[in-house]
Amino acid sequence: MTDPITNNRRTLYVIVPVLNEAPNLPRLFNAFQRLQSAYPDYDKQIILIDDGSTDDTASVARELGSKLQLTVISHDGNRGPGYAFGTAFAFLADRLRNDDWVLTLEGDNTSRLELLSQMFHRADEGYDVILASPYLYGGGIVNTVPLRVLLSKAANLFVKEILGLEGLVTVSSFYRLYRGSAILALQRIYGERIIERTGFECMVEMLMKMVFLHTSISEVAMVLDSSVRIGKSKMKIMRTMRGYLALYRQMDAWKSRSTHVGVANTMIGHQTVS
Repeated sequence: MTDPITNNRRTLYVIVPVLNEAPNLPRLFNAFQRLQSAYPDYDKQIILIDDGSTDDTASVARELGSKLQLTVISHDGNRGPGYAFGTAFAFLADRLRNDDWVLTLEGDNTSRLELLSQMFHRADEGYDVILASPYLYGGGIVNTVPLRVLLSKAANLFVKEILGLEGLVTVSSFYRLYRGSAILALQRIYGERIIERTGFECMVEMLMKMVFLHTSISEVAMVLDSSVRIGKSKMKIMRTMRGYLALYRQMDAWKSRSTHVGVANTMIGHQTVS
């Protein structure tokens, strides 16, 4: 673990949950190396959560990130992406400042860092949460099994309708940019870990909690290319659908806790790619 950043500059924290991603890490860390020279107004710190990998993911990450501001936190078993994100947010609890940013990514190279400039552009317009959206006009999912795309779209539509997220296009993507103040607002209500669900439905949970807080949210179009991934997606669609149904049972409680906290109506905006 590297020393924490202690100066007064703003920081871009990059959170990456991983499970048996050692083959994907060289390409991922090449992207992180390029990120170091981008956005010079920000320090960068990478937080990699190894969620019980049985390969050498953690050691490969430490070797590849030896010259980066990198923290690797390893779970003693596979607890799920929601738990991994919760670990990362808890790690940030006494570090994160209002004007910092938190970027969450897939660990399999399907989150294109080239898109980050568009996401920061939306941040400059005043949005607090920016989602990378394969289902927004100009985006897409390529080089994967058509049935999986169909099931994914159906699940996305179902979740938006049943959970009241109709104003958004993609609600489950890991690839997001959060203003520090938005994360801190959630931590004041829900505690350091923020997230209660341990499965892939965690991203929808977090988005719901942001909406209930009247956080300003935008989306930019992303093409998700499955061919850059070595190995298969870890998400099990039916298990995740059951997780979405569980969110429905919890949403009223979350909404109640947020009722007197939000200060403005939720603002939602979209941006396509040219």
